[in-house]
Amino acid sequence: MSAPAPGRAQDRFQAFDLLATLVAVVTPDGTVLFANAALEDALGTSRRMIEGASLPTFFTEPQRLRTAIEGAGSNEYAAMRYDGWLVRHGVDALQVHVVVAQTESAGEIVVELLPLEQQARQEREERLLDQAQANKELIRNLAHEIKNPLGGIRGAAQLLEMEIQGRDLKEYTQVIIHEADRLQTLVDRLLAPHRKPHVVGDVNIHEVCERVRSLILAEFPRGLSVVRDYDTSLPEFRGDREQLIQAVLNIAHNACQALAERIAAGDAQLVFRTRVARQVTFGKQRYRLALELHVIDNGPGVPDAIKDRIFYPLVSGREGGSGLGLTLAQTFVQQHHGLVECDSVPGRTDFKILIPLP
Repeated sequence: MSAPAPGRAQDRFQAFDLLATLVAVVTPDGTVLFANAALEDALGTSRRMIEGASLPTFFTEPQRLRTAIEGAGSNEYAAMRYDGWLVRHGVDALQVHVVVAQTESAGEIVVELLPLEQQARQEREERLLDQAQANKELIRNLAHEIKNPLGGIRGAAQLLEMEIQGRDLKEYTQVIIHEADRLQTLVDRLLAPHRKPHVVGDVNIHEVCERVRSLILAEFPRGLSVVRDYDTSLPEFRGDREQLIQAVLNIAHNACQALAERIAAGDAQLVFRTRVARQVTFGKQRYRLALELHVIDNGPGVPDAIKDRIFYPLVSGREGGSGLGLTLAQTFVQQHHGLVECDSVPGRTDFKILIPLP
């Protein structure tokens, strides 16, 4: 059977270019009819070079893929899965989960390749997104449940204070009122990101970083070096400037608190690094361009006990911490269709903010 003309294949399969996974459409003998943009990027080879070539030759074990394709082509099975290694131009081989499946069109078989590292990352991001959504609902419901009786407790304490005479007894009512106010402040902070309207305008991420840098240096004028490592080619994007300032400030402030001992020793360092990321996938979508903002410190690192829970509300690695700073940062960034990730080892903690660019 002769292969369809390349132009027609491009038209029929162009929807595959929207996928983050690596996809090829092949004939029963393994000849590539179509390769999507993700596969082109992964191989480091132009689509023109891939299409018309034998897909199995791009693998360390070509016969294994040939056998899978032949089986799908002869209707031995509808789909087959296995793990293999994809040979790439100029870089190390990539471990992938291979899915070979029949299509409704005779003579065409779809080969989907899921990079195992990318698959694990996507699963982690999905957990973060699901966790953030669950946190948001939990926080809102819990805050409202606390808010109503809290007002009644405070009001009752005030009325009681007006009735009693002894000064020592009034101290107890003052404790009740003070603690009720403290809880009210906490509840207001929990509800703040869900109450404020999203004020959208043009955002220059370096203006955001400079604002945060000035606030951090005003609070920690000695013992802390704040390094700028900016990619000035980054374009402006539409977003809520104040929300992003608050998100970056929360992360930077959290880092500075972890740097307390190094600040006292005079060798603490905080780095703001901006880069353009190309053809990246996060939040279940693939983006042509994205902002990467790194906030890096040389502190002791995130404690192992809370590494998987640092974005949960009320989880803090510092005694007396509210555990809300990173939760709010994640919420504000997600409102920009972005994500905050953390990579931490002793001596280096890197919080990475990813936000799609136009």
